Amino acid sequence: MPDRPYTILSCSVSIDGYIAGAASRLLLSNEADFDRVDAVRASCDAILVGAATVRIDNPRLLVRSQARRDARAARGLARSPMKVTVTRRGALDARADFFTAGDAERIVYCASPRVADARKRLGPVATVVDAGETVKMRTLSTDLAARGVERLMVEGGESVHTQFLTEDLVDELQLAVAPVFVGDSEAPRFVRDGRFPWNPGRRAALVDVQKLGDVVLLRYALSSRFQDG
Repeated sequence: MPDRPYTILSCSVSIDGYIAGAASRLLLSNEADFDRVDAVRASCDAILVGAATVRIDNPRLLVRSQARRDARAARGLARSPMKVTVTRRGALDARADFFTAGDAERIVYCASPRVADARKRLGPVATVVDAGETVKMRTLSTDLAARGVERLMVEGGESVHTQFLTEDLVDELQLAVAPVFVGDSEAPRFVRDGRFPWNPGRRAALVDVQKLGDVVLLRYALSSRFQDG
């Protein structure tokens, strides 16, 4: 068994690299790209987002296509992948769609000092895992592999993206670029500051470019484990 899942980082960004507005969520993708993301979700064992994404965007993280849900069920799987989030403070609402929508298993990786509080609040709706004093994405990935997760989709936000990339845990980056500008330095970007493995001395490998209506999908292979297909 691999020591971590095959990891796909999926993100939609504006031309100037933002993933949302300063005060609100932005729908940067179009229907063709939403359907593509839905297909990737259906192919994965788990989807991971950060706690801020759960609080701000209130995502359901479900496979939308009935045909894809039925295909998963026919394979003996939940109709949507496991939902995973990571939190330092444990300040999540058990009524959020992350916890209430769909039949998938839900896991919350929480920093040790707040595990007791998180279990009290979220125990009825999720498995709360003590992830150590400081949650490390490599530790989280190893634990997910031990739980049978072979294919992980990471969907945000900027802190989670940064941690997965700087820890060199991403095998494939799927970056959808929308034809808009945000132009607000207070808005969240794709990543925060960090020391990334890809730089002018080690360029990421661009393996595919697709035009999806007015959105462009860029696919990068970020490890030797990259799977084309």
